[in-house]
Amino acid sequence: MKALHVITGLGVGGAEQQLRLLLRHLPVDCDVVTLTNPGAVADGLVADGVRVTHLGMAGNRDLAALPRLTRLIRSGGYDLVHTHLYRACVYGRLAARLAGVRAIVATEHSLGDSQMEGRRLSRGVRALYLASERLGRSTVAVSPTVADRLKRWGVPAPRIEVVPNGIDLTRFRFDPVRRHHTRRRLGLPDDAFVVGGIGRLTAGKRFDVLIHALARLPEDHWLLLVGGGDEENILRRTAREAGVADRVLFAGERPYVPDGTPGPDLPSLVCAMDVLASPSPEEAFGLAVVEALASGLPVLYASCPAIEDLPPREAALARRVPCDIADFTAAVAATRAGGPTPRTASEAARHYCITRSATQLMDVYATAVSPPLSPSPQGATSS
Repeated sequence: MKALHVITGLGVGGAEQQLRLLLRHLPVDCDVVTLTNPGAVADGLVADGVRVTHLGMAGNRDLAALPRLTRLIRSGGYDLVHTHLYRACVYGRLAARLAGVRAIVATEHSLGDSQMEGRRLSRGVRALYLASERLGRSTVAVSPTVADRLKRWGVPAPRIEVVPNGIDLTRFRFDPVRRHHTRRRLGLPDDAFVVGGIGRLTAGKRFDVLIHALARLPEDHWLLLVGGGDEENILRRTAREAGVADRVLFAGERPYVPDGTPGPDLPSLVCAMDVLASPSPEEAFGLAVVEALASGLPVLYASCPAIEDLPPREAALARRVPCDIADFTAAVAATRAGGPTPRTASEAARHYCITRSATQLMDVYATAVSPPLSPSPQGATSS
């Protein structure tokens, strides 16, 4: 089987890094097209041996990109096209049909109750989404919560498949030596209690809640934010105004990098943390929470379908906290008072092993490339 993955961009983000990790485990010949922004994840895919094409799309209404993408799909001889993120799903599904490919799968990574990919939902967005969705064979939801949202939007239940995001458990295994070296590189005091936040620095992630909570906590508490985005300067100003700028570390974007690359990667930074805090009130999955649990970290979260869809006993280290400054302050203080916990991967993290997700996705692919069943002629009887 030869498959083409079409994605809106390849900067550092959850969907983008999930695609790279997934391609390492799919037994399929895969190419990737990015409509825009061939960033750090594109570099990583190329390093993995994946062919990446930048379509050079100028914006949402760059209709000239459609025939370019159609020609690329037609000339590539692909058996299946898999689209990721809103713009790529709209253009990619249409281009695949125009190119004669009927095996079309789309993954819905970011659908919330009120927003998608950080943007407010509207009737126009929903109408265009549903119109393009009908061009494919199936839509993959990254959690049962997202599947329920798709159904409420009007996507027929038989067209929805749940394939959760996956993680590389080995990469996030806790290593005390890596923790020591990373904390020293970051300049953290030996007694620092480090609250971690991972994700795009956007308004919807509400990392401002953690900065204000830090201002109410003792001075041996630090905040380590991993990610990049439009809100970084605003968050830096918030930290200065709250008087905690010297205790807030901005680590920037940290894609998965090969061993030996200079600078701490994401798993190393997770090792350096003492608790992961996710104040975002609306998530489609909650990948950072699962990665933290794989490192044995206690987790405080406002929204995380990946945990909420599992039995409570599988995520004993995870605690749901309202997106509120006072509540997160109290929760961090209680976690500190409870003392350190063994840094072993929780059952919740093991549930989301990437190899399991890849196997489930291959089942979706097999169904997509098989001919659709034709209805029996009316009145036909079996002999």
